[in-house]
Amino acid sequence: MKLIPYLLRHIKLNNAECEAIDNAFATETFAKGTILAQPENHHQNVYFIEKGLLRAFYNLDGKDITHYFFDENNFLVSFESIFFNRPHPYGKQVLEETCLRVIPYSKLDALCDFIPAFKDYQLQVSLQTVSMLSDKILALQFQTAEQRYKNLLDKSPGILLRAPLGHIASYLGITQQTLSVIRAGK
Repeated sequence: MKLIPYLLRHIKLNNAECEAIDNAFATETFAKGTILAQPENHHQNVYFIEKGLLRAFYNLDGKDITHYFFDENNFLVSFESIFFNRPHPYGKQVLEETCLRVIPYSKLDALCDFIPAFKDYQLQVSLQTVSMLSDKILALQFQTAEQRYKNLLDKSPGILLRAPLGHIASYLGITQQTLSVIRAGK
């Protein structure tokens, strides 16, 4: 979905506010496999996914681990870099051709000062992100691999069709072989 129609589903904006937001966000298209940012980056951009699939990932002992998947109608922000001036531990990789709306956080922050409803929505998105990360931590701590797979299947079935199995397995915290066994049993 395009950025402005998406926002209008969640907040009230007048025509001038819609135009200001639309003009502030650049539109960029990225090919499958593009690395938008390496782990431990100081990236300051905010992304909105209009079309496509990305993953956040990190490296641990030479292994590439998928932290999270982001598809259409999601915002991505490097919280550590923007709010704490620390390196953001996660890289961002495009998993299929993707159209993003991109804005530097400083420009977004100024836009939020100009459009109060957008500032309120920014807080709402931030809280949803915290909730999403909390859910992932709970799943990794208290659910079996089968339960985590079923949750992914229930909440985001499209990811299973769009992302490589190796990325799905690392996201679930299991090996690709274990994922194959779980999938065969379902």
